[in-house]
Amino acid sequence: MESTPAPKREEQPDVKARLRRVALIAIPVVVLAGLGLWLSSRNKVSTEDAQVDGHLVSVAAKVQGSVGDLKVRDNEVVKQGQVLLTLDDQDYAAALAKAKAELEEAEARLSASGAETQAAQESYESARKAEVAVAEANIAVRTANQTKARADLERMKPLAERHEISALTFDGYRTAADVADQELAAARKRLDAVRQEVKIRRTGTASARAREEASAAAIARARASVKALELQVGYCTVSAPVPGMVTRRTVEPGQIVQPGQTLMMLVPLHDVWVTANFKETQLEDVRPGQEAEVEVDMNGRTLKGKVDSIAGSTGSKLSLFPPENAAGNFVKVVQRVPVKILLDTKEAEAAGLRPGLNVTATIHTR
Repeated sequence: MESTPAPKREEQPDVKARLRRVALIAIPVVVLAGLGLWLSSRNKVSTEDAQVDGHLVSVAAKVQGSVGDLKVRDNEVVKQGQVLLTLDDQDYAAALAKAKAELEEAEARLSASGAETQAAQESYESARKAEVAVAEANIAVRTANQTKARADLERMKPLAERHEISALTFDGYRTAADVADQELAAARKRLDAVRQEVKIRRTGTASARAREEASAAAIARARASVKALELQVGYCTVSAPVPGMVTRRTVEPGQIVQPGQTLMMLVPLHDVWVTANFKETQLEDVRPGQEAEVEVDMNGRTLKGKVDSIAGSTGSKLSLFPPENAAGNFVKVVQRVPVKILLDTKEAEAAGLRPGLNVTATIHTR
């Protein structure tokens, strides 16, 4: 019984030797593992402050109206141009019919104004060319007659004084001269009247042309009104501006909606990217075009990506209430800068990415 402690004392050196052998093996392994981890992390930067980003398209009505037919449900995938809902367009259709009738009336007035302008122009040209020419020719004839009558009267005066002709004959020559004078004066008045008529007809032509232009302007206004009402009738059908998934549908059948009121949101799931907020100390070697990896928290999938761009400002500077450091209580905080990472469209759709999901982003800087 007294010989049992001796073996225990002999086992202690063996245990220490085994521990030394394990340490000799483990320490290089740990060192190599740490060195490998350091080498692998030296050429890449990572952040967990990253989210899937995408476009959120607001669908709104352009006109006021009552919702007639609602054709989509929440979380339904729609195509671009697919009808989402329709509004009651009876009021707009009635206004459009009235505008078209007014347009036809304006076109009829323009046609009548054109005919009136043409008639006024022809009347003016006729008065200017024909009637003035006739009046001037009449003056020429009357002038010649007056000249002859006066010449005859002057030749007859000496004969009348020598009583070689009778007083009755001389009175006839004198009467003929007076008649010639009166006819010439009347012809001149007629020419003045014709010229005045020409001015009046020219003014009438200008008035007719002005009425024609007013009718043309009325047609332009009527056409614009018809076009506007056609657009409003078209706006009663609300279609998807982009393909995507319907989200946050807030409209119901029969509801009165106002122009600009958001009715639902469309999320184009085919066009998503990652916004990764890296520390400013991590961006020294980050450049657009570098390869990136994105690990999705939702399903653990890893997607390939590429750095698209680096934001022009830090996230805090772009926030609604930027920090104010002028109070004197300054604490230096490491800032984060958003980096946009583009993903393969098919891989993103297969991974079921949605805007707002958390991911872990890694950029290979070399």
